[in-house]
Amino acid sequence: MFHFRFSTVLKELFELAPLKRPFPACRQRSWSRAPPPPHRRCFGSVPAGDARTGPPRRLAAAQRRSYCVKTEGATSVELEEQLKKDAAEGNDKRRHPGILPSLEDLLFYTVAEGQEKIPAHKFLTALKGTGLRTGDPRLKECMETLKQTLKATPDGVTLDRHLFKKCVQSNIVLLTQAFRKKFVIPDFQAFTSHIDKLYEKAKKLTGGQVADYIPQLAKFSPDLWAVSLCTVDGQRHTVGDTKVPFCLQSCVKPLKYAVAVHDHGTEYVHSFIGKEPSGLRFNKLFLNEDDKPHNPMVNAGAIVCTSLIKQHASNAEKFDYAMNFLKNMAGNEYVGFSNATFQSERESGDRNFAIGYYLKEKKCFPEGTDMTSVLDLYFQLCAIEVTCESASVMAATLANGGICPITGERVLSPEAVRNTLSLMHSCGMYDFSGQFAFHVGLPAKSGVAGGILLVVPNVMGIMCWSPPLDKLGNSVRGIQFCTDLVELFNFHNYDNLRHFAKKHDPRKEGGDQRQQHSFGPMDYESLQQELALKAPLWKKVSPTESDQDSSTTVVYRMDKVSK
Repeated sequence: MFHFRFSTVLKELFELAPLKRPFPACRQRSWSRAPPPPHRRCFGSVPAGDARTGPPRRLAAAQRRSYCVKTEGATSVELEEQLKKDAAEGNDKRRHPGILPSLEDLLFYTVAEGQEKIPAHKFLTALKGTGLRTGDPRLKECMETLKQTLKATPDGVTLDRHLFKKCVQSNIVLLTQAFRKKFVIPDFQAFTSHIDKLYEKAKKLTGGQVADYIPQLAKFSPDLWAVSLCTVDGQRHTVGDTKVPFCLQSCVKPLKYAVAVHDHGTEYVHSFIGKEPSGLRFNKLFLNEDDKPHNPMVNAGAIVCTSLIKQHASNAEKFDYAMNFLKNMAGNEYVGFSNATFQSERESGDRNFAIGYYLKEKKCFPEGTDMTSVLDLYFQLCAIEVTCESASVMAATLANGGICPITGERVLSPEAVRNTLSLMHSCGMYDFSGQFAFHVGLPAKSGVAGGILLVVPNVMGIMCWSPPLDKLGNSVRGIQFCTDLVELFNFHNYDNLRHFAKKHDPRKEGGDQRQQHSFGPMDYESLQQELALKAPLWKKVSPTESDQDSSTTVVYRMDKVSK
């Protein structure tokens, strides 16, 4: 017999629903779990006395699976009496472990498509189609077991049902969600095909200039162009030069602000820094009327914010602390450091030194702060390297409320994430922030290395990277991609207003499928349809001739489809 794992997710997926109460005036068919008469017993069913005296006998490996008796013409009173009787005898769902195939079996039949064995690469290809990667930390145990199992098979390629179940059982909940399209983007392949088209459209742009005021940045080719995304469920897609490391530069500003709020809280951090857009260039020597930097996204605010990280520790400890935070946000994917960029930026950082001395004069730092050490750390954090892929996980951590999607670890407090996204929305795109909020309507932060960190709250994080910048310091291709993305999908903050013209919503299919495929109150026919959707290798078999001599019971079986 098949056995279940009981958890919140599994109950939602495959637990039986409450019985429907039939309308008296309708000839509605309903089903009960009452045992059939002795001469009409389901194959492999257990008498009530056996259930009370001990566990049911296990069936030998058989082709046929026993299912419940279906009653015709039963009254609601009879059903209620039967339910009371079942409750009194303790006949709960666990007495019928064969009522549905296990999740592992359903997954096998879904992938196998009628075959007794499946090649491992077929499973991995199907897995990739859901958006999950084989290197996902959540699937580590599954992938390791698969690797070891294939070594022990005769051909080293195929898996039968029992070996497949052995491989997937440790991660069956996540895999079931993926293959039943329960992720935030259910039709992930269709969605990513649109992303690829937007990428190709932006790739044709040739305007902009690579930043040259930091010599190391000027060395990047203007032809580099990459887009990577990670959803809040850990679905991944990349296109272009997504493995080339580049420095975060100003894209690190919202991240270190989030660390400061996470450690100290909103009130303390904003006793040193304001919350308003400055209306001026990001590197101006200018404070608000309270002699504070306007916000953490301009250089003055970012320098003060740097002084709040791990106060009273050495610069080495502060740097390691910030790096560990960023690595956790990236799900332990690539986060490095470019010493050449750090040295280059410090040597050409006269304007930032001027801002630092101005902040020191106005007593903007916490008491006892060494301004020159803060500036060193500021330059170091700007020189932290990421790839498009690792940075997209950072953005997805923000989109997911501070929990890294691919590790499940809470990295930032909800308070820190909310504040960060608010400031990114209003101040994240230099002097283009207002227009970006108007046209795109999403939190974002740009950097002079050509990156744009974009967050679609509760959906995904995206990193676009292309070195050529417009006159305001934003990536030309990145701005085009973000604009086109929101023109196609209803990701703008106000696209979901009532009576508003609707765009394509890649999440909508997920909502419909959750409603269609989840187990709510249903009759027996609906249950069979659900099983047919999830396990193509199983089918309903018509009642046998011997079953049809009774007007009160009809026995249904689920037989394996013969090859």
